[in-house]
Amino acid sequence: MAGGRCGPQLTALLAAWIAAVAATAGPEEAALPPEQSRVQPMTASNWTLVMEGEWMLKFYAPWCPSCQQTDSEWEAFAKNGEILQISVGKVDVIQEPGLSGRFFVTTLPAFFHAKDGIFRRYRGPGIFEDLQNYILEKKWQSVEPLTGWKSPASLTMSGMAGLFSISGKIWHLHNYFTVTLGIPAWCSYVFFVIATLVFGLFMGLVLVVISECFYVPLPRHLSERSEQNRRSEEAHRAEQLQDAEEEKDDSNEEENKDSLVDDEEEKEDLGDEDEAEEEEEEDNLAAGVDEERSEANDQGPPGEDGVTREEVEPEEAEEGISEQPCPADTEHLQQLE
Repeated sequence: MAGGRCGPQLTALLAAWIAAVAATAGPEEAALPPEQSRVQPMTASNWTLVMEGEWMLKFYAPWCPSCQQTDSEWEAFAKNGEILQISVGKVDVIQEPGLSGRFFVTTLPAFFHAKDGIFRRYRGPGIFEDLQNYILEKKWQSVEPLTGWKSPASLTMSGMAGLFSISGKIWHLHNYFTVTLGIPAWCSYVFFVIATLVFGLFMGLVLVVISECFYVPLPRHLSERSEQNRRSEEAHRAEQLQDAEEEKDDSNEEENKDSLVDDEEEKEDLGDEDEAEEEEEEDNLAAGVDEERSEANDQGPPGEDGVTREEVEPEEAEEGISEQPCPADTEHLQQLE
């Protein structure tokens, strides 16, 4: 019985002692300040600090699981920043869309190394040992820097930062309409479409006004002179074209005449050749007849002479017939002449 009663009393005393210890230790533990992070948040107002010295930057989003896995490694790397003589920063792309556009961040998490305003992309894992070796062994020297228009400090990337900032503000405004005010999403889209059209018309009107302000019209007499000069130039060009066409026509006519003259000369030459050939044939025939007659006179008696004459007369008749020109040949010769 006594042992049964002592059991509950001992447990009650033990519980009271534990409560007293917890009460005394609680305020002391609450009084200890939390450990301060060595990672410096970067915003659009203080990002120019990375232009001096050596920095490592991390771009992350609160909802990104891969970013959350590297948080502890990044904090450990930042604690050794004094030993490594490097500053460590981080950028929340949700709160700072302009910086994500300036560095053209397309994947998360994204790491960048900066040395005296020269930026390089770190593509290794976000583990403490790899990050530490990247700085100690100066592996960043073998990485091609972001120069020219790709540099975050360039004018091109400054414009990109402005576009990303505008898109971030539009996204926040859309969330305000749909979440806070409870407006349907399609109503928000219609509002942005109308706002875009109105803004475009307004910018067009501004450009027209600016052009009218800077455009200086010419005096009336100068404009009339310029119009007259333009017309005279056009008339002069038309005359030149007409002259060129006439010259071409004249040259073509001359070429045609020359070709006709050449053809006529060729025809005349052919006619002269034909006549010369005919005269030669006639001469040859006459010479042949004279030779035959002389041979006949030298050879024999009168009977034979009669025979030869009878033989020659038909030949002369045939020659006379052949010498008479054909009507078709005469017509051909007249056409050639």
